[in-house]
Amino acid sequence: MRVDPPARPGSPASLVSLLRSGRASSRAELSRLTGASPTTVAGRVEELLRTGVLAEVDGPAAGSGRPPRRLALARGLGVVGAVGLGEQHADCAVLDVSGAVLAERRVPVRVADGPDAVLGTVSGVLTQLHQEQGPDAGRLLGLGLGVPGPVSFPAGVVTSPARMPGWNGADVAALARRHLPEGAAVVVDNDANLMALGEHATDPSPEHLVLVKAGSGIGCGIVVQGVLQRGARGFAGDISHVTVPDAEPVACSCGRVGCLDAVASGAALATRLREEGVEVTGVDALLDLARDAHPQTTRLLREAGSRTGTVLATIVNLVNPDRLVLAGWLSQAEAFVAGVRSAVYAQSPPLVTDGLEVVVSLAGPRAGLLGAGHCVLDAVFADLPRLVDRTA
Repeated sequence: MRVDPPARPGSPASLVSLLRSGRASSRAELSRLTGASPTTVAGRVEELLRTGVLAEVDGPAAGSGRPPRRLALARGLGVVGAVGLGEQHADCAVLDVSGAVLAERRVPVRVADGPDAVLGTVSGVLTQLHQEQGPDAGRLLGLGLGVPGPVSFPAGVVTSPARMPGWNGADVAALARRHLPEGAAVVVDNDANLMALGEHATDPSPEHLVLVKAGSGIGCGIVVQGVLQRGARGFAGDISHVTVPDAEPVACSCGRVGCLDAVASGAALATRLREEGVEVTGVDALLDLARDAHPQTTRLLREAGSRTGTVLATIVNLVNPDRLVLAGWLSQAEAFVAGVRSAVYAQSPPLVTDGLEVVVSLAGPRAGLLGAGHCVLDAVFADLPRLVDRTA
């Protein structure tokens, strides 16, 4: 994810932002990129070194001389937690301040047990992962949490989720703060949004990116010029309740019929297979059937991919992305991927599809964790004075 410097060139926050983004690693580069004088940059860097926000580390060896020194975020500055919730599990991780995953663990949870129970479980796991890093890891600075439902952003309130009974209206950000150190930053967002951020952090070369998460449910995240597009309240990209043209009138949790989630999600396909007499317990079993070239499963996956691609074609035509990323369980099925690709190319003009990459996620299962980590790190570093106070 691209991190742009704040408006005031040469401020401590702008220097840290440039170092975080990888665009600078020395005083000279900071001076050149900000336009501030070398003396001004040197003074502010020294202050950041003194307060423990930055550290000097050896650069790559150059010949037989002394390796150059470069600036980096201090390793002991702290860590952040990242959590991706599913209906039956939670992926938990701690990341250092550079956004690198230090440790991760998948634990069973039941999202239907409600936010208090689930947040209590995942906070305990994060505490364990943090403690395993040793005392030099620093404090837990914040938490990024992805949930499989719409989130009013930046409030962190879950709104009308289809598969999260007991979560509607829950102020998840406030509930999470109860389990965290005082002053820790909390960011709660839809899982597809965070996956889009994690995908862009993995490979920032495409500035314009659309990611669709196709698993038990379907969601979408949109990145334009390196920035996640959330819309007015955080619901941009929520394609799950778009009506699919010519779809059968299957009832959806939103009260309408023929929604993409109701006819093309993994849960919908598993229901269809059971109605056709095929014993299948969930998305995992569905994928096993697909790998065995089960004809009914292959047909339904291709049909679901085509319907998803039909909805995505409108977004592709509107956003004109460099890359369309397919993520989630269904992206592992070749028939689904082929159906999406065929529909997008068939229903978009050549001007839009020329140069468009349609790929399976490069970040894979880690995309959501990486996005959650980078998002909460943005929040942590946006309040640099508080961060300095906490490291003093």
